[in-house]
Formats: sequence, C-alpha cells, structure tokens
Amino acid sequence: MEINLSTCFIAVDDHDKALAFYRDILGFEVRNDVGFEGMRWVTVGSPSQPDVEIVLEPPLADPNASPADKATMAELLAKGLLRGVIFSTDDCDATFERIRAAGGEVLQEPVDQPYGVRDCAFRDPSGNMLRFNQPRS
Repeated sequence: MEINLSTCFIAVDDHDKALAFYRDILGFEVRNDVGFEGMRWVTVGSPSQPDVEIVLEPPLADPNASPADKATMAELLAKGLLRGVIFSTDDCDATFERIRAAGGEVLQEPVDQPYGVRDCAFRDPSGNMLRFNQPRS
C-alpha cells in the first residue's frame, strides 16, 4: 500500500496577492482559478510535482461557518498564528535571495540547522510562515 500527499491548503486573505507571490516569486504554476460556492478556488503547484497541489483558500472556507468564526480565523491569519509550510529546495541561499529581492518578509536568513538541513523562513502576503530547506550533504 502506498500513500502520498496530493493536496494541502494554505489560508490566504487576498487571492491576487497570493498568486503574485506563489506564481510570480516562487514560480508555481496556476492549475485552477475558478469561482466555487461563492468563493474563489485557486490551486497552484510546482512544475516538478504535477501530482501535488496547494489550494489557496480563505482562512475559513466553510460556507456554513459563523461570522464570528470567520473573523477569528482571519485574525489568527493576520497575526501569523496559523501553521506554516515547509518547502524543499536544491539551493536555500538562492531561494532566499530571490524571495528577499522580491520584497518577501524575512523571518530567518539561511542557517545550518542541527537536524540536517540549511533553511530560511519568510511570511507570505497573508502572514503564513513558509520555510525553505535544503538537505545538507
């Protein structure tokens, strides 16, 4: 039996800003961008991983969620308190320089970690923490 990741979700508060970051800066391809149940359904992914998609969705995409719950999730997102995502890269330092040069909010410059990777961290335009790691040889 084989189990693989196919889809993950990242909360965003502005799809256009998110697309400018994930597509234009990170180089992901847009796979879907359609309206869905009064919301916008946007998926992106790395060209080198055609079977893995990232859904860029509102902080609380459930149409039945209460206004209070939606407000709470939006507040958590704005504070950067939702879980982050870790991407792998073959060149942490070049990835860092590309994102920083494009105006990305730096959380951590590249550093060798004791657990075997060199990594850096940024916030995306919605406040999500994104880490980029490269295995050390």
